Amino acid sequence: MHAILTVVFPVFAIIAAGYLSGRRGLLGPASSEALNRFVYWVALPAFLFRAMATVDLGVVLNGPFIAGFLGGVVIIWAVAIAVARVVFGCSLPEATLHGMNGVYGNSGYMGIPLALAAFGPAAAVPAIVVVVLNSAVMMGMAIVLIEWGRSDQAGLASVGRHLVRALARNPVLVAPLAGIAWAALGWPLPVPVERFTGLLGAAAGPCALFSIGLFMVGKPLSQGKAEVGAMTLTKLVVHPLVTAVMVFFVFPTDPLWATVAVLIAALPTGTGGFVLAQAYGVYVLRTSSATLVTTVLSVATISLLFLLFPPTF
Repeated sequence: MHAILTVVFPVFAIIAAGYLSGRRGLLGPASSEALNRFVYWVALPAFLFRAMATVDLGVVLNGPFIAGFLGGVVIIWAVAIAVARVVFGCSLPEATLHGMNGVYGNSGYMGIPLALAAFGPAAAVPAIVVVVLNSAVMMGMAIVLIEWGRSDQAGLASVGRHLVRALARNPVLVAPLAGIAWAALGWPLPVPVERFTGLLGAAAGPCALFSIGLFMVGKPLSQGKAEVGAMTLTKLVVHPLVTAVMVFFVFPTDPLWATVAVLIAALPTGTGGFVLAQAYGVYVLRTSSATLVTTVLSVATISLLFLLFPPTF
């Protein structure tokens, strides 16, 4: 329980600090957008590039682990998109974010420290692999689907050209790909570059969380309760259950890696969805509500998870 509180409480406290700052008028309504643009164009790309450029690609390429974790993500995301389109009448960009909020966990800022606290240093590697998958794969998939949905009125050729241009200019996709290319060369990052990207990257999570709190000022949390409830159920219950089936039975992998995969799947919604939602101006309120609600409720769900998989460190 101590490990949970030491990780979950600071995350929730940063959101609360943003909310109180906005509520007291210390920062105006434009502050959330400005902070989010800083995260999207500067801090998050620095974090993603550094994470990819310094990773050991040989360790990352754990086939069963990747297949099991991403397999669960694809299944849940596809079903969630269908539900959002049919039941809630969402557009494709909205449905994409609805599904993403059910599978994109707070792996970097909660997953790694929580895994280390519960299972020791050996748990760091699978946790980092999930951060890589979130950064390079899930964010990329979301961007492609959102851009495709925003261009659905044009012809196929026009859509393709627009999509390629949009992806080529998107810092959240370009940065991790550049990092992977650097890692493939086998070169270490120059110390000034590593420290520069490290300092900037460290600001991404806190600024995104603070921005969520600012955005929530004056916003009705009761709006879209059914959608937020569906995303919360998907993220905190369905995602870890499906992941457990995938990594323990369908694509069995090392028990520690499988346990870390389930732990990461049980985490609350990460800020990546909110960053994209505000950058594209779509599904922002429901995304921020889902991030807030899942963060609060994750204290109970992660506690239950640790009853099933007791910490060993």
